[in-house]
Amino acid sequence: MTRTTSPERSRRIAAATALALAAALALGACGSSSPGPAGQQAAVVRTSGDSPYQGTTLTQPFRKPDLVLTDTAGKRFSLREQTAGKPVLLYFGYTSCPDVCPTTMGDIAVAMQKLPAAERDKVQVVFVSTDPRRDTPQRLRSWLASFDSRFIGLTGDLEQVKKAAKPLGILVEDPVVNKDGSVTSTHGAQVLAFLPSDDRAHILYLSQSSVQVFTHDLPLLAKGVQP
Repeated sequence: MTRTTSPERSRRIAAATALALAAALALGACGSSSPGPAGQQAAVVRTSGDSPYQGTTLTQPFRKPDLVLTDTAGKRFSLREQTAGKPVLLYFGYTSCPDVCPTTMGDIAVAMQKLPAAERDKVQVVFVSTDPRRDTPQRLRSWLASFDSRFIGLTGDLEQVKKAAKPLGILVEDPVVNKDGSVTSTHGAQVLAFLPSDDRAHILYLSQSSVQVFTHDLPLLAKGVQP
């Protein structure tokens, strides 16, 4: 007997497949393909094409973490308080990352340069170190300045960083010293975009997101366009 699949069931299967793929890609780590720890929250994505953004739209927007660290000037920086009501791109990584981190920051920097000055000044790009022992404020400032001097760098207690990243579905593990003396910091490679209207992350960008995607989406983010 031949079993037919209803259109509604087909849509549910397609949505579940897309969700599983997006979660797996989003939880990829710099230099590693390890999945997130058991029970870690995964992003729930919208599979329809009705969003003006090219990034992945979250159907359950993430609240901005209540994270207080040290900025590159050595001052206290409250992520939730000091970026309130502003469009924000948030990324967790480390300055010694050999691949994903510099590529991601470089792509965002190129896209930022293409914004009109008024819109460029609205968007805050925040880079949170997953290797705070080596990423001092001075080192962070020097590294971020090679991309864009406006980028905000935060460093501090790793346990706080891990606690802030987990509800966002972002994997952050303790740095590991390799046999050759190099250090690997395993972390989720996604970028989260927070809208100024509610300070929640509505858009997710995977590590494969191109500079063209950021170039398309940043003007929308700067204007606070809803997905």
